[in-house]
Amino acid sequence: MKLGLQLGYWGSGPPSGVVEAIALAEELAFESVWSAEAYGSDALTPLAWFGSGSTTVKLGTAIMQLSARTPAATAMAALTLDHLSGGRFQLGLGVSGPQVVEGWYGQPFAQPLARTREYVAIVRAILARDEPVVATGGHYPLPLTPPAGTGLGKALRSTVHPCRADLPILLGAEGPKNVALAAEIADGWLPLWFSPKLDGFYRDALATGFARPGARRTADTFDVVATVPFIPIDDLEVAADFMRPMLALYIGGMGARDTNFHADVFVRMGYEGVCHDIAAQYLDGRKAEAIARVPLELVDDIALIGSADRIRDRLQLWQHTPVSTMLVPPDPGIMRLAAEVVA
Repeated sequence: MKLGLQLGYWGSGPPSGVVEAIALAEELAFESVWSAEAYGSDALTPLAWFGSGSTTVKLGTAIMQLSARTPAATAMAALTLDHLSGGRFQLGLGVSGPQVVEGWYGQPFAQPLARTREYVAIVRAILARDEPVVATGGHYPLPLTPPAGTGLGKALRSTVHPCRADLPILLGAEGPKNVALAAEIADGWLPLWFSPKLDGFYRDALATGFARPGARRTADTFDVVATVPFIPIDDLEVAADFMRPMLALYIGGMGARDTNFHADVFVRMGYEGVCHDIAAQYLDGRKAEAIARVPLELVDDIALIGSADRIRDRLQLWQHTPVSTMLVPPDPGIMRLAAEVVA
């Protein structure tokens, strides 16, 4: 299993200690460094800035949001950063949810699977640079034609030759259809809140995608890159308290009462009643109550918590799943522990 550093997205401002964390990641032989975006800091600018001080780690986005950029803009950014980093960039994409897509980016959320398939195909065509890009799909037509366009659009080919035409593309996905799509058209999968408890469920979804005609990868060559919270605190309840606010936000605040794709992940783990309770409290403005209702067992399912020995023992559960890369936070103590127990 490989290790990566998850920088995530910013809170109220730029985080401190990132340059030092990346230097430590290279010292500890971490393979990769990843950034993220939601509706604040973008994923590309910090990755380029911080990545400029590194030499060996791969640079990935986990995730860039599809709706934030056209496919052409994403391809331009990818080929630019891949050149600047000497072929170290990995493009992680995701559709997010309707709250962010429609509320922040002002784009339609409908048909996320079809949009993703079309988007990735255009990015790959631009990176391949075989010919001027023409896309006839219903979501991202190129060139744009009347009545939406003027009729003056021209099929174009990138002026820049790509550093790598086969630059890796990974997809963020949660539901079985999205996971299967990642296995079919991408080079890797970026799960959110992965749990060994659902190992069989995810293996089946991945197998569905690998079995489709034209699938790019097999299980042996596909990278599953999971962000895994490491919280080395002996008292499990105290350790869980570090995760409860974030989990309550995703379960209760990152969706509507009857539609929350993030909460569905935990419903599949067997926490349906708990999720309904957390959502009800959170959406009614009782965030403290929602946070308190996140059970220790749920945290333990998606994180490595407890003493170093307990984390080492629990890690065996993850090593028997499709996860091939674990992303950990930029905390020096946690990074050193992860390097020790994973190695």
